Amino acid sequence: MLSHRILTVSVLLPIFLAALFGLPRPAWGALMLAVVLLAAFEWAKLAALSTTARIVYLLTATAGCIAVALAEPGVAGIALLAIGVVFWLGAVPLWLTGKLAATHSHIAVAGFIVLVCAWYALYLLQATPGRLLALLAVVWIADTAAYFAGRRFGKRKLAPRISPGKTWEGVMGAAAAVAVYYAFLWLAIAPDFLGGNRSADLALVTAVAVLSIEGDLFESWMKRRAGVKDSGALLPGHGGILDRIDGVVAVLPLAALITVAT
Repeated sequence: MLSHRILTVSVLLPIFLAALFGLPRPAWGALMLAVVLLAAFEWAKLAALSTTARIVYLLTATAGCIAVALAEPGVAGIALLAIGVVFWLGAVPLWLTGKLAATHSHIAVAGFIVLVCAWYALYLLQATPGRLLALLAVVWIADTAAYFAGRRFGKRKLAPRISPGKTWEGVMGAAAAVAVYYAFLWLAIAPDFLGGNRSADLALVTAVAVLSIEGDLFESWMKRRAGVKDSGALLPGHGGILDRIDGVVAVLPLAALITVAT
């Protein structure tokens, strides 16, 4: 399984980097829309939508992405990103702790918010591809470190009723790896995320790492509700598109909103 994961990443990462740095914005937006629609199809299955409803769902997601792109830059895009941030900071913790009821319709609406927000954030942040890559690397490093630290040292379950495989040791491994990565950025590259304000940058990187873990837990929660192990089977060693981008979609609205604000 690990070899399959590595092979998949070794194929997809160069394609992603070439697109991120090489494609004009319309082409980048079209490519990311294709990825988002694949994720939307998986989300619709997790929400137990009928075949007809899935088609409508994909069309609605497409229309939502196009609409917000045509309105950009403007109040509509900022409002959408703000809704995404509120969703991840408000609704998701309530769902994960069982304090808020969730129906299939609720899950479907959540998917529309999450995926359209993620697409718009990617569309917006391609204007600063180096910054976007540096922030996405936080998610990838946290995910990878949590996986290996959890397998090697994991004993205390993080959320046993949601995802029994995730442990607090994995979280600590992720935190340590992200700390090393952030220190490397400042010592070797000194990225200017938020006007060179190191305290604000540290807060942003910390928030990205925490939200990526929450995104991972949220997708695990949805899969447990749906009674499936993976969201799909498109990516060998990873499962579906959602299994690969679950942490990323949780991070993007906040990163994009801060970019707009600064």
